[in-house]
Amino acid sequence: MHIAIAGNIGAGKTTLTGLLAKHFGWEPHYEDVESNPYLHSFYEDMQRWSFNLQVYFLASRFRQIVNIHASGKNVVQDRTIYEDAYIFAPNLHSMNLMETRDFENYSALFELVSALIKPPDLLIYLKSSVPNLVKQIQRRGRVYEESIRLDYLKSLNERYEAWISKYKQGKLLIINVDEVNFADNPQELGLVIEKIQAEIHGLF
Repeated sequence: MHIAIAGNIGAGKTTLTGLLAKHFGWEPHYEDVESNPYLHSFYEDMQRWSFNLQVYFLASRFRQIVNIHASGKNVVQDRTIYEDAYIFAPNLHSMNLMETRDFENYSALFELVSALIKPPDLLIYLKSSVPNLVKQIQRRGRVYEESIRLDYLKSLNERYEAWISKYKQGKLLIINVDEVNFADNPQELGLVIEKIQAEIHGLF
């Protein structure tokens, strides 16, 4: 079984991935952040490094999905391959931070890759307001995220909402993290787990 968690920067994907892995005994698959050779450079100069970063993420997530399916294990994944293609890359292109030829090249690559993979059995979307995202980003204190612009987060949020409103690839669970603090409140985490269990039982 493949569970994937989607959401904007700072929404709590990594935290929830860890909590669910611990509770259910699932194998966690995290986003490749620490060993990513482009991330720091990207936040310093988005226009120069946007295409490189997106291609790196595409390859990394494709490899991750191949490994998930080959493992035969129950897996919870931090961020999906779809978010880069439907949110991050188009957003960079519309902000003139990725050239049209690079965006078209990336999109063609994604089209090839996506034809070879299955969507997750359950997609969990962490819905958040921009002020809440900013608070969480500041709280975790990643140096390379200090330069993230508000208009960038706002634009990403709008694209997330548009994507989720049309998501039909599989089962979907939306959690509003402005209202549910699963990171610090065990009771609220329990409510999230109950909702996930209800969705999972519908998969069988």
